[in-house]
Amino acid sequence: MNTTVTQDMSFLHLITSASLPVQLVMLILVMMSFLSWWYIFRKLFVIRDEVNRTDDFEDIFWRGADLNALYQRASSSRYESGSLERIFAAGFGEFNKHPAGSDTEAVMESTRRAMRATYQREMDRLESHLSFLATVGSVSPYVGLLGTVWGIMNSFRSLSSVAQATIAHVAPGIAEALIATAMGLFAAIPAVVAYNRYATAIDRLSTRFESFMEELSNVLQRRSTR
Repeated sequence: MNTTVTQDMSFLHLITSASLPVQLVMLILVMMSFLSWWYIFRKLFVIRDEVNRTDDFEDIFWRGADLNALYQRASSSRYESGSLERIFAAGFGEFNKHPAGSDTEAVMESTRRAMRATYQREMDRLESHLSFLATVGSVSPYVGLLGTVWGIMNSFRSLSSVAQATIAHVAPGIAEALIATAMGLFAAIPAVVAYNRYATAIDRLSTRFESFMEELSNVLQRRSTR
């Protein structure tokens, strides 16, 4: 008489029956995945908002708006300006500090330094948490693989106490171990995709900021020589 032994191979059962080290690996991966998705959505809204604000300010600036009025708007505490507008405010504010007749080269060098300092602060703000996404994308598969290797080691170690090993003895342990790898990939893939997309978007914004600083420098230099 053959007796068929059925085992619960559900996802939840495999996780709860896994060894403690494998469960710790899974917990770490779940936390990394949760934080990764949090920063993915957070950066999505930040970058999208920054692109819209940059488009709006460039449209107003190149339509020939009064620079003093733009500076007053950007400097107002009641108005939430974008990165490009803050770069403009830093440069134009520094330019206005110098009285008429000042050395043009010194004035422009001071203006460029002010814009460059603000530009660097804005880039640091936009690039914040990107390193975390890169870390999750590169480390998560290895963390999952660690859990898988540990689980498979335990599975084969348990076979030493079995007189006749069958696939039924090995399959549950290997299945629960492979879940760790799957969770590592689940955490890594969205993080890598988001990192590449956001890094490209930020690079484009950086190029636009640098081009604007050069154009504004030219405008202010012509203004100072009148």
